[in-house]
Amino acid sequence: MNLQHINVKIYVEDDSAVDLSRFIDVFHSWIKQQLLDELLIDVADYRHVPAGPGVILIGHEADYAMDNKGGRLGLLYNRKAPLDGSNADRFGQALSSAAKACQMLENEFKDNGVLTFSRQEFQLFVNDRAIAPNTAETLQNCQDEIASFLTATVGHNQFNLEHHSNPRQRFGVEVKVAEAFELAAISSR
Repeated sequence: MNLQHINVKIYVEDDSAVDLSRFIDVFHSWIKQQLLDELLIDVADYRHVPAGPGVILIGHEADYAMDNKGGRLGLLYNRKAPLDGSNADRFGQALSSAAKACQMLENEFKDNGVLTFSRQEFQLFVNDRAIAPNTAETLQNCQDEIASFLTATVGHNQFNLEHHSNPRQRFGVEVKVAEAFELAAISSR
């Protein structure tokens, strides 16, 4: 199965003091300086949507968003352009890009210390139902590959994969690791 359009959402540890309006200026500065690997184009403000996409940094190859879908705030990396390589390569690219953006955001907010991303929990999913419908068969076809990728990435196999089987949702897993990983180590892969 050739998975494309990989998404990663790394959750915010405590979102009670996070002001989403600050991300608008931060994302605009990233566009101006072209700080990420993808071509950055615009910022969209969806803060008015409850449990919605929040603030989105729109790019040509990928989008970054401070996303609140599912009632959990986190940095969502949405790869739009196809990538060559193996599924593990594409998982790695998405997780690395998300981790890099999380590091940059933590640095942007370090003056008031209100933004910390989880080092133990994230979501990995495929934003293409034609390639990866949310079925038990897709999970069976991908589970070993995801587990192998995670073992190589976090350096151990002490993690839990939770699959939500609702066919109306995109295929993906919630990843919870026993030992915290370092964003810097993940982003440099």
